Amino acid sequence: MEVKNIERDDRGNFIAEVENNEAGILEYTWQSEYEFSIDHTEVYDEYKGMSVGKKLVLEAVDYARKNDAKIVPNCPYAKSIFDKTIAFQDVLA
Repeated sequence: MEVKNIERDDRGNFIAEVENNEAGILEYTWQSEYEFSIDHTEVYDEYKGMSVGKKLVLEAVDYARKNDAKIVPNCPYAKSIFDKTIAFQDVLA
């Protein structure tokens, strides 16, 4: 699985690909210079059960760490991952 980050202005997407096919997407919006919100996470039906959503959230966490940023998990899925994962608390806004 490969994840690409595409950023335009204050918005961005992490796009997961499996065998060159788009498998899911995580949408985010920069709230300030050092804080972004995860607005939506979606995994396409044929890729459910492959941990695509978790991989997308993990990529967002890694991205936040590399950019000294914090995350506001507005998306219910992302929020549930943050609630269960103590290791992500360092990037939680």
